[in-house]
Amino acid sequence: MNAKLRKVLAVLVVIAVLFGWYVTIFGIGPVSSIKDVMKFGLDINGGVYVVLEADEEDTADMSADELKEVMEQTRAVLNNRVNAMGISEATVSLEGTNRLRVEMPGVDNAQSAIEQIGKTAQLRFLLADGSEVLTGNEVKDAYMDTDNEHGGYKIVLEFTADGSDKFAEATGKAAAGEVTVSDAFAEAQVQKNAVVIMLDDEIVTAPTCDGKIVGTNCEITQRGGGYAKEEASNTAALIRGGALPVSLHEITSSVQTATIGVDALNKSVVAGAIGLGLVFLLMLLMYNVLGLIADIALLLYVLIVLWIMAGMGSVLTLPGIAGIILSIGMAVDANVIIFARIKEEIAAGKTIRVAVDQGFRHALTTVLDAQITTLIASVVLYEIGSTSVKGFALTLMIGIIVSIFTAVVITQLFVGLLAGSKMAKNRHFGVNEDGTPRNLLKKEFKFISNRKIFYCFSAAVIIIGLLFSVVRGFNYGIDFTGGTMIQIDMGKTVDIEEVKDELADYDMKDLSIVLAGDQEDQIIIKTTDALNNDKRAEVVDTLSEKYGVTQDNVLASEEFGPTVGRELKSNAVKSVLIAAIGMLIYIIFRFRSWKYGVASIAGIFHDVLFVLAFYAIFNVTVNNPFIAGILTVVGYSINDTIVIFDRIRENKKIYKKDTNEVTIDRSINQTLNRSIMTSLTTLVCMVPMFLMVSTSIREFVLPLMVGVLVGTYSSIFLCSPLFYEFSKSEDASKYLTAQKAKEKKEAKKVSKKNK
Repeated sequence: MNAKLRKVLAVLVVIAVLFGWYVTIFGIGPVSSIKDVMKFGLDINGGVYVVLEADEEDTADMSADELKEVMEQTRAVLNNRVNAMGISEATVSLEGTNRLRVEMPGVDNAQSAIEQIGKTAQLRFLLADGSEVLTGNEVKDAYMDTDNEHGGYKIVLEFTADGSDKFAEATGKAAAGEVTVSDAFAEAQVQKNAVVIMLDDEIVTAPTCDGKIVGTNCEITQRGGGYAKEEASNTAALIRGGALPVSLHEITSSVQTATIGVDALNKSVVAGAIGLGLVFLLMLLMYNVLGLIADIALLLYVLIVLWIMAGMGSVLTLPGIAGIILSIGMAVDANVIIFARIKEEIAAGKTIRVAVDQGFRHALTTVLDAQITTLIASVVLYEIGSTSVKGFALTLMIGIIVSIFTAVVITQLFVGLLAGSKMAKNRHFGVNEDGTPRNLLKKEFKFISNRKIFYCFSAAVIIIGLLFSVVRGFNYGIDFTGGTMIQIDMGKTVDIEEVKDELADYDMKDLSIVLAGDQEDQIIIKTTDALNNDKRAEVVDTLSEKYGVTQDNVLASEEFGPTVGRELKSNAVKSVLIAAIGMLIYIIFRFRSWKYGVASIAGIFHDVLFVLAFYAIFNVTVNNPFIAGILTVVGYSINDTIVIFDRIRENKKIYKKDTNEVTIDRSINQTLNRSIMTSLTTLVCMVPMFLMVSTSIREFVLPLMVGVLVGTYSSIFLCSPLFYEFSKSEDASKYLTAQKAKEKKEAKKVSKKNK
């Protein structure tokens, strides 16, 4: 690319960034600001969600395909029901094989909403004048079949004997033209010879009849090509749902007021802006002009991530915001890797232009390997995690992909422009005028010779954590143990013991009540008893007489059934194992050696055990966000390890005569400043989130903060020494080869001397 075109593109990128941020914040013309365009989750907008599970008695004898079909039919019935309630953007989705998740944004009366969606459906057949002719009780079955006459598909109804008589009478009357269309049906464009099929006061379909239909079967067809398969299937499911196809019971539900959500959103935005600002400042201080380039790339990065999410219709949740903040730290890493390589090339005596070209070429492989391994963890997290965790994983996945683009394309554009300009000086690239690189640490350390100290430290922490977990046990949250949480605005600070006395009649297990809110005018009630929505309403009503609170004062409430907790534990183990296997395969494929892969995976399990030990020793609550934290720790740790291993692989090719100990020590020292810088920028992003935002965000951020430190530690002090342990045979082989060469050389000298 010639210099003129590079300048034009650079100017266009700067204009795009400035204009993009203006539109993002303020909007322009028909384009709204990101706040108006973005869809926000229930934890921000407020609302109700409930997870309903099919009763085992109803599904025990079903095959996997039958269960899937029945759950889809049930989903269609519930979806029709919540739409009929007029709830904007309500969704009903399958979760697992036998559960349905119903989300109702903006709903504040959880009790009424859950009762409404859980009631028995009312299926009715009406004539066009509104008179009822039969009900769902007289429909035996409804199913989809191929329409050989019109093409496509048709719907087949089966009636009871009584139902067939009523249907024959009704169709005869309608076909004879004896029906006057009511005003309500006229507005819906119902024909006078139609039989209207309604579910929960919503029209499912209104087919017309040309004559009296006799018999227990009836076909609904569509002239001109028949029904599409999906439409026929859904309509049949709705008709068949005169009662729900399976009985459902509530296993998890949550109510969140918009007050808490909006407050958390505002604090998250402020915390994110502070974190981003600190990263910008840190990059400027450490990398000078290169830091400014990285900041431009980061601004574009955040823009792209936000608008991709908006364009995809993704729902932004509070954990999702935490994912964006974390991905900013990881996006910085790609730039840091590139800048570190450029500094090394300049320090090696190359010209700035050559150093930039070589630096990018060497860094590209490292950036891709590091980000792809993290992406593997994110994909597993998305596939196995719960709904809230999926939001976190999605933003992380998008962020990783975008960070590769901004680092490789945008950063390269500006750095190349700087390298080819008259401004190009060593100091602009983090190098002193004498050619020595500016680093946080200048001293070189001996890591391999001290490796046993690190082994003992890790083992000690893990063993202590194991002892704590056995003696005291982990502090599992209610989403792991099953239980209930209710947060109530009391309007004033209350005596916790008095509240406990008021609730004594409920005899709730492991009851804890704590003050919350900036003014400590809220209480959070937690118990390991799983109280359904009705029971939670009773608890609030019990407090109303003494404290004057009502259901309107409930800021949030959640209930988790015990089965959910067991699945969370199972998914946590499963997700770590799947992610580890995926990474192991990728690393062995890329590095063409099992030693790199096994050393990396050993580091992953070390990090998981280390974080678990931290949670056990300090009695930190283990809950749903913990799974996201652990998997992100796995991804982050492997990211750091890959950077070091990539350098080891490179140095082994360059310094073939050096022992592995020398090569590994050299590689760690060469990447040490990068490791520290990346960890520092990631922590800088997360600390404001931890200090300023809600408890739910802290629960996501804490394991990430611990994991960043542990992941950096293990990459340097554990994985690399383990790789050395696996490679000792190479050094032995080199030693023997050297000895043989030496002996051969001495033998030649002796032979020559004797002659």
